[in-house]
Amino acid sequence: MQFRYKYHGSTSVDDTAASQSFHFAADALRPPTAFDAALRRDSHAHLAFREALSALHAVVVSDQRYRGRDKSAYRQWLAENEQSLLARFMSRSETLKADAEGINTELKSLRSRKLELLAPFYKAQQAYFKWLYWNHRDAWYVLDPVITVHPERLLFEAFSQDESTYCAVSVRHDVFDRTGAMACGTTNIDYSASLYEEFQKIRDYKTTRLQLDTAGFTVGTGDDPEWREEKIDLPDSWVRGFLQVSSAMTLPATVVDLHPMDLHNLCAALRQRKERAGPRSLRFELLPDGPARLVLEPWNLAFTARRSAIVGAPLTAPQTIRVWGRRRLLTLERLIALATRVRVHLLGTGLPSFWVIELGDITVTLGLSGWSANDWSDAGRFNLLQPRQDVSEATTLAVADALQAQWMGSSSELAARTQLPRSDVDAALGLWVQAGRAVFDLPSGRYAWRELSREPLPLDTLRFASPEESAALALIHDKRVKLRDITEQGTRLVVDGTAQVKTGGKDVQLQPRLILNADHQLIDGQCDCNFHRQNRLRRGPCAHLLALRQLAQPRLAAWSPPVTASTSSGATPGTASVPGIDPEAA
Repeated sequence: MQFRYKYHGSTSVDDTAASQSFHFAADALRPPTAFDAALRRDSHAHLAFREALSALHAVVVSDQRYRGRDKSAYRQWLAENEQSLLARFMSRSETLKADAEGINTELKSLRSRKLELLAPFYKAQQAYFKWLYWNHRDAWYVLDPVITVHPERLLFEAFSQDESTYCAVSVRHDVFDRTGAMACGTTNIDYSASLYEEFQKIRDYKTTRLQLDTAGFTVGTGDDPEWREEKIDLPDSWVRGFLQVSSAMTLPATVVDLHPMDLHNLCAALRQRKERAGPRSLRFELLPDGPARLVLEPWNLAFTARRSAIVGAPLTAPQTIRVWGRRRLLTLERLIALATRVRVHLLGTGLPSFWVIELGDITVTLGLSGWSANDWSDAGRFNLLQPRQDVSEATTLAVADALQAQWMGSSSELAARTQLPRSDVDAALGLWVQAGRAVFDLPSGRYAWRELSREPLPLDTLRFASPEESAALALIHDKRVKLRDITEQGTRLVVDGTAQVKTGGKDVQLQPRLILNADHQLIDGQCDCNFHRQNRLRRGPCAHLLALRQLAQPRLAAWSPPVTASTSSGATPGTASVPGIDPEAA
């Protein structure tokens, strides 16, 4: 998938002893987006702004994909000692030794000629990469960050090179004194490597001004040498991963409030130790009426977060959640000294986690995939866990118009504004999130209008992100999945079905089961297939669960959570069959 940008000039910085002004060059192919303001001297936001954008930069350049060990030192040693090793081995047989000496002499001659011929190339290659790193570091980066101007805030978003880490920096307008015009919208900014060095010069005693320049929209023509176009080919996995982040943010999660010192203890322990063997997880041990306990494996080093708290519904039983890829948390080290609160959103064991760092009016959200080697595109099909409900085009457009008019809003606010059922609004918002036109703001719990690309994404090519999705559609068309029963268990729905599959030339009947919450989000599932036994929900639902859910969706739309006296008093209602559902009809 190709992304095309057009900038008028480049991002520049005017730096003096008393002031610093950042002029961001915006993508001229996007609708005009403008912002011109200076950081307030009395808000003490200069340092927080500097550290937040530094964390964003750390994510942009991060790449923690595994690379093999450097064996150049071993090869050098082997080359220096090859003669003695061969001589020791061949001393056992005079005949073989004489033959080996002749062959070895020939090989040595060939090697020396090869090294002699390639030595200038290797030297020039090393010099080039060294020059490239220090003088044109932009060539190492993949994509310019996305910036969105909302009536309440600025939002910077970026994705790591290995596609496993997402970072969003939200800056409220309260930290600015606006000095110029503001036009809401989303655009890409020309983000150079030298810009990071300029961010490090932000100080409290300097006036810091941010200007998203609109001159590129009104000045110059296509023949102007100031115009600069960039075309970047990105794999579908990058775009799909960005969409999966937004979908994962809307899923139910266990939310833990931590003190910044708890995060400091974790980072300090990781800096001081190097794991030699697994497991390499960070284990959260949560108790209903006690502080959270964080355990670093394999050392079983435990930290009791005595000032922690569970946000939302209290736990009814002890819970243990393990997450991997913990060394990516080191990108947050610079924020600890300025943080007022750390809030962790845990989706489950082996599933992604979101770390929200609050710095007053500036918030940094770090989204980590299940583990470093598992990028967001492969981490899980979180859009498939969303409520599956068909909505009309008129409803979808009405929700989009309402969100665009407000730029930010919760699903309940949009439902009141459009006079539409809450379930329809949630389904429409899910579609806009999956299309890259909206994003869920985790700190505030509201949706925001944000267009990831200038043109609509080709959803037809992004429709099936895995073989399981296309296989689920084939199961439905072949009528190999049947719905047996749908029952209520409190505010949850349990959907049972059967699936016919061929294994080893024989027909085998599976028993898939779905467990949905009150918002029809998939929170658990069971199936006898090999895919589910190996992965559970860490890589998304299997084809049989997806097909069963799609088959049950028309009847699920008629269900609403029961409101009874026993429920409101805290009692657990009994299990009952959902009204109006005939299992045999499927």
